[in-house]
This record gives sequence, structure tokens and C-alpha cells, in this order.
Amino acid sequence: MRGELTAVFPRLWRYCMTLTGQRADADDLAQATCLRALERADQFVPGTHIDRWVFRIAHRIWLNELRAVRIRRGGGLAPVEDVELIDPRADTDVNISAREVLRKVMQLPEAQRVVVLLVYVEGYSYKEAAEVVEIPIGTVMSRLAAARRKLASEQADPRARHA
Repeated sequence: MRGELTAVFPRLWRYCMTLTGQRADADDLAQATCLRALERADQFVPGTHIDRWVFRIAHRIWLNELRAVRIRRGGGLAPVEDVELIDPRADTDVNISAREVLRKVMQLPEAQRVVVLLVYVEGYSYKEAAEVVEIPIGTVMSRLAAARRKLASEQADPRARHA
């Protein structure tokens, strides 16, 4: 289990960052997820996708524990400049473009940015994303459509994001 968690950890951390919007909270959530996965390793079904299993654990922990804490203390999102998710192999123009896209995605409501990450970054099908966040597939489709509309409207009118 430890080896499999090590292999999936970078993606798990990225998912936790998408959920929490804060580097320290992402670190805490990823660590709590790994601990829970190790404690419940006997519940993992060999031959299934460990990434989906740990993403589901992270999502449940986030919903059950961290969301209430963040709402009470009123934390905001991390500035995209403080988050090092750029590709060091890519050229500067690609990194600037990726940073701008990430900034816009991180401004989406949590529910939308989570499904955007799962479908467009992680490459999950709508059904797989629905299973991870434990919502109907139609809700995934609706959230993605809303995210696309919001991003497209900001593309058309840069002032829209300030409204």
C-alpha cells in the first residue's frame, strides 16, 4: 500500500490543493488521506484504481472535517503565484498560460473546480468523477457546463470576474 500511495501522491496532493485552495491545508489533507488509506488498507480491493479510492477518501475527509473549519475561520484561496504547479520543462509562454488558466480555474466555486480538475486535468470520465465526489453524473455534467460558461464569459468580458 505504501508504494502505491507514493506513486499516486503527487496527483493526490494536486487534488487536495484543488479542494482546499491552500498549500498548508492541501498538505494536511493529503497526509490525513494517506493515514486513513493506510489504516483502511484492508478495505482496498486489489485490481481496482487506487487513485480513485484515495481521491474518494480525501473528498470525504474534506467534507466531514476540513470544510467546517475553513468556513468558521473564513480562509481564502492561495494566490496562484504562491502555488508551484507549473511544468519546469515547459517554456515560459506555456507556464504563463498555464498559470493564467490555473488562476481562473481556482476562482471557480469549489464544486466546479473539483470536477474541472478530475475531468480535464486527471482525465477521468464523467462517471468516474461522479464516483470520486459521490454525486450523480448529471451533476458533474452540470458543474462542468457552468464552469465552462463562467470561464467563457470571463474570456469574452475580462471585467466579468470582478462583478
